[in-house]
Amino acid sequence: MPTAAVSPKKKNTNAEAEKTATKKAAAKKTAAKRASASKSKAVQKSLVIVESPAKAATIEKYLGDKFMVRASMGHLRDLPKSQFGIDVEHDFAPKYINIRGKGDLIKALKKDASKAARVYLASDPDREGEAIAWHLAHILGLDPETDCRIVFNEITKSAVLAAVKEPHPIDMDRVDAQQTRRMLDRIVGYQLSPLLWRKVRKGLSAGRVQSVTVRLICDREKEIQAFHSEEYWTVGVKAKKGKSLAFTAEVREVDGRKLALSNQKETDALVADFQKEQLIVADVKKGQRQRKPSAPFTTSSMQQDAARKLGFTSRKTMMLAQQLYEGIDIGRKGRVGLITYMRTDSTRISNQALSETRAYLSETFGADYVPSKPNFYAAGKKAQDAHEGIRPTSVANVPEAMEKYLTKDQWKLYSLIWQRFVACQMANAVFDTVSAALKAGRYGCRASGSTLKFPGFLAVYTDTSKKEKDVRIPELTVGDVLSVEKLLPEQHFTEPPPRYNEASLVKTLEEDEIGRPSTYAPIIETIIARGYVVRKEKQFQPTELGFMVNDMLEEYFKDIVDVKFTADMERRLDDIADGKTRKDALLKDFYAPFEETLKQADSAIEQVEAPVEVSDVVCEKCGRNMVVKLGRFGKFLACPGFPDCRNTKPILKETGAQCPKCSKQIVERRSKRGRTFYGCESYPDCDYMTWDQPLKEPCKECGALMLAHRYRNGRVLPYCSNEACRTRVDHPINREIEKQRAKEAKAAAADTASEMKPEKAAKTAAKKTAKTTSEKASKTAAKKTSKTAAKKTAAKKTTKTTAKKTSVKRKPKGDKA
Repeated sequence: MPTAAVSPKKKNTNAEAEKTATKKAAAKKTAAKRASASKSKAVQKSLVIVESPAKAATIEKYLGDKFMVRASMGHLRDLPKSQFGIDVEHDFAPKYINIRGKGDLIKALKKDASKAARVYLASDPDREGEAIAWHLAHILGLDPETDCRIVFNEITKSAVLAAVKEPHPIDMDRVDAQQTRRMLDRIVGYQLSPLLWRKVRKGLSAGRVQSVTVRLICDREKEIQAFHSEEYWTVGVKAKKGKSLAFTAEVREVDGRKLALSNQKETDALVADFQKEQLIVADVKKGQRQRKPSAPFTTSSMQQDAARKLGFTSRKTMMLAQQLYEGIDIGRKGRVGLITYMRTDSTRISNQALSETRAYLSETFGADYVPSKPNFYAAGKKAQDAHEGIRPTSVANVPEAMEKYLTKDQWKLYSLIWQRFVACQMANAVFDTVSAALKAGRYGCRASGSTLKFPGFLAVYTDTSKKEKDVRIPELTVGDVLSVEKLLPEQHFTEPPPRYNEASLVKTLEEDEIGRPSTYAPIIETIIARGYVVRKEKQFQPTELGFMVNDMLEEYFKDIVDVKFTADMERRLDDIADGKTRKDALLKDFYAPFEETLKQADSAIEQVEAPVEVSDVVCEKCGRNMVVKLGRFGKFLACPGFPDCRNTKPILKETGAQCPKCSKQIVERRSKRGRTFYGCESYPDCDYMTWDQPLKEPCKECGALMLAHRYRNGRVLPYCSNEACRTRVDHPINREIEKQRAKEAKAAAADTASEMKPEKAAKTAAKKTAKTTSEKASKTAAKKTSKTAAKKTAAKKTTKTTAKKTSVKRKPKGDKA
């Protein structure tokens, strides 16, 4: 039979359908390739885990699209709070658990790590940071021996990119050192603190480092209490050569021996005898003295200088330094880390920073201010020298340019760090010195003077809070006869050693190798919170409770509060970090004698009543004498009949000054934030209040109340409270009062602006609700539309697929092939 002829029209239609199907298949393959490529790109992203979100934002900007940066928010695992957590019988194995409340964060980090091509652990570059990296590796299933750890001393683009190129394994020796410290603190804290609860009262605590710190403060107080003051006198001589300026000398010798005057009678006799003699210049020596700049800040020296010059506590200093290190938004440059890592005991400086600083100094100050070679500073014997000294990440970020981006306190600390670092690479300051020996019969006197010849580093930074003043002595020649303008006898008394303040305590802790600089801030805050110590007028004083607990620990746990023992323990921890000692060996050496001492002390120490200070204030509700209690905001009066009587009162300390409004007594009070202020005892009937301390003596000019304004640097400025008084004309306090009023007016204006009318507030709320509702509705509609569109697309695809299958199965008539 003859084959049926195929219609040309049908042939063309089939060919076109096949071409269309081929094109669609190719398009599908391309789309699939693109999808898989995009998926592979997402998988290829590397994950970097840092400690804080602020740091994460800064680093993510530097690393670009190939990296995702997440924050661990510090530690994710720790020893449990509810139990001891150390298996003493099995080589002191620690029992770590995930910290409560961090479950969602851990899940999110695991999810990101599973998608990442590579994970980098970039916690802080200290032992604590190394331990955090180790815990992260355990949680994420990473091998700590692989190259998963990166560190950088500063958060700058160059430092971060360089760190990513040089990953390395986690340093397990440093991890062991941190774990050992943590377990030692746990052993002492969790086994010694319950003893104090049983024998003294609940809420107390003891610590390996905090107890030694309390002992230092108690020992200093005992020295002060045992000190006997002795009287002594000095005699100054106000001398003059011709018409030149008068200068002051001091009587140092009598008959060739050192002068020692112990009372007024001896002094008066010397003055009477001296006036008979002629004052002659016996010797004149001229010379030069140079002062070298100080090394860049370490953690400890930064805390000390911030306390001396800015009045900051160690805690505040470290908080501000952390913010400057993690990054500040500085306009077009975005978020930038302004200083290098702030936990360091090194004074080392990178070559890049040295060259940048020397170029800046040469351009800004001139060649005379730049030494021929860079200044290098030796690290102390105890320094770990793990990172550089604290410095600005770029000297080009001058404090004046950064001021608008920083808070007031951030700017103060940044300025201090910037000035100290820049000054450390400047030339020495040069002083012209004069020393003159004067003779008056059997008496020998000495006058010394110095004038600044070349400021050098002093053009940027001074070591003390006060500038060194020039002391000028006129041109003197041997044999010159001087006129005695006046003799200046002065009575003195020997003084006890001063109480520790923030700076001196930190300095002592560092010198005695107690703890580490990064731990000083929490140690100080802990001993204050426990009521062992109070901070009074920026000095630390032990409480009765502090004395009692310290005496108990000294008697039964000598090693725990022994400075030498604690310092030796720090050195052994350093040996673990250096791989010289194993952590198990150290823990065994410590625990065995400690456990035995603990058992003996528990049986030997009897129940002790914590000292209670009874006041003469009578409770108006039940008639008992109220007692002094220590609360969150300091001391207060409470009824001893608690819980039957819950009456409490603030402690009102009398000032001896009268209220200018009602003539009653002005008393010292405490605000809710613990700040001292002064108000009338008849409050709320009289609302007089001042932040400045009232003085007992009234104004000599007008008889009004005198006040004393205290600056942060410790300077006290007395002034009359009567603004119309003649003594207030051009008085420096006027500027301070104007500043305070402007600040209060600004705050009041802000409060007024925030208080909206009910109608306006209702309208705003309604608008927000309407906007939210419309947004929700539009989103719902969009979802429905997208679902409908998806259904239609799926239906079309099904129809096309069916059509294709049909076209393949049904052959054209007459086509047998």
